[in-house]
Amino acid sequence: MILATWNINSVRLRMPLVEKFCLEYKPDVLCLQETKCRDAEFPSADFRRLGYEHLAINGQKGYHGVCIASRFPIANVVARAFCGMGDSRHVAVTLAGQGRVRQPVTIHNFYVPAGGDEPDVEINPKFGHKLSFLDEMAGWMADENVAATRSVMVGDLNIAPLETDVWNHKALLKIVSHTPVEVARLGKVMASGPWIDIVRQHVDPKEKLYSWWSYRSAEWSKADKGRRLDHIWTSDDLAGKVSQIKIVRDARGWERPSDHVPVIAWFDLES
Repeated sequence: MILATWNINSVRLRMPLVEKFCLEYKPDVLCLQETKCRDAEFPSADFRRLGYEHLAINGQKGYHGVCIASRFPIANVVARAFCGMGDSRHVAVTLAGQGRVRQPVTIHNFYVPAGGDEPDVEINPKFGHKLSFLDEMAGWMADENVAATRSVMVGDLNIAPLETDVWNHKALLKIVSHTPVEVARLGKVMASGPWIDIVRQHVDPKEKLYSWWSYRSAEWSKADKGRRLDHIWTSDDLAGKVSQIKIVRDARGWERPSDHVPVIAWFDLES
């Protein structure tokens, strides 16, 4: 199974890029964040034309929104609300155990709040919302044993946890997405599984690795001031079934790109 996650930053606007990506990399399961459209406005016909007959959509007008598009049959679709905000930031499915997926696998797709500009809950409610969201994630995952068996969690988690997940650790310590308080909260989410960061299992943690580059930099590739905000985590029993990962850096240079690029994992689920 080839699984990809991508903050698309408006699925209708960037549907040509989704098609380009799917034709080139042929993911079996594509998890999107920031789709920015209501369920009825989602380009379902375009996905089905590409071979994704099975869709789980949790949309919202103009903001947020997540989707899981699959070539495999899906069941048990769940879209959980967090923090009582009414935002569409989570959707989960179970892939039915058949064909190349011999046993069921549950996939959770998240879009964690960005958190605004100031890492201070007193003056920035968006930052407080982000921390509360992470706390609720951790509590729910621990209480429900979400990662107990054959589970994958993906998405734009809007946190770059390692020093090598940002272009300059010291410069970003007070920048939202890499502050110690956010990294600690994300660590609690990971421990609540416990989850395995399979991207860093395959790429040495000493190596710089990014999945996001700001629109503010015209020469993004040359400046290379990136952050790794997009993640693929697995339950312990699936970590050993990942054979390869790839961050599609080139996608940041496509015409009218998202500021995020796809992250892909190859799973062997035939056993």
